[in-house]
Amino acid sequence: MIDSKGVERAPSADSAFLQRALGEDFAERRARARERLDAVDPHKRPGGIEADPKRREWFEAVYALAENDAAAVPWAHLEPRPLLEDWLAARSLVGLRALDVGCGLGDNAEALARAGAHVVAFDLVERAVEWARQRFPQSKVDYRVADLFAAPSEWRGAFDLVHELYTLQALPEALLPDAARALAAFVAPGGTLLVISRARDEGEDLGGPPWPLARRDIEALAVDGLRLVALEDIPASGGLARHWRAEFRRDEAGG
Repeated sequence: MIDSKGVERAPSADSAFLQRALGEDFAERRARARERLDAVDPHKRPGGIEADPKRREWFEAVYALAENDAAAVPWAHLEPRPLLEDWLAARSLVGLRALDVGCGLGDNAEALARAGAHVVAFDLVERAVEWARQRFPQSKVDYRVADLFAAPSEWRGAFDLVHELYTLQALPEALLPDAARALAAFVAPGGTLLVISRARDEGEDLGGPPWPLARRDIEALAVDGLRLVALEDIPASGGLARHWRAEFRRDEAGG
């Protein structure tokens, strides 16, 4: 079972009851945390983009202020995101090398590993990586601290699958071209980039951060040899906002 702080525990006879009890005020704690985080987010104020252009300080503040409570990390759900699980259900990743971008507390990385992949997962924030390792102490995932914009050189062209969920929508628009090139650089010949993001219509202002992506933002990820092979516009349903799920592919070398 997973406790209220997101740590993997051995199940007990009353684990189902404890799971419910520990989670009863999860939504309330998350709402309070969002208010605290908005108050310290410079991008919620005029001039904030210049103050913290890559949002490193804010990401670090999220984990520092969380004080080991997963409810205080806005993107932590203590389970893989449904649109990733749905995508994985129709595929086998056995033997493939996968990279999870912005891994947070590790749930999506673990889902990739369960699908058979050899997974490297990274996050900008050291505390996030420590937390993921604590939650999944027996994991085969290689959790790393790394910067998308300054990733290890050995990752270039090294992955059959690169998974990106919610990192792009957390970045200012000016950083998206650099982020696109960084993501493309990870993809091996014949490999796939999978991007899942909240969606908006062109010209629609949904506030932010986070900043949901428009179709043109998704299409612009087809750079440096990647081509868009599938784009799903998934309508809002069951409490899940409208999303894009996009697949990009790099042709085999010499193909």
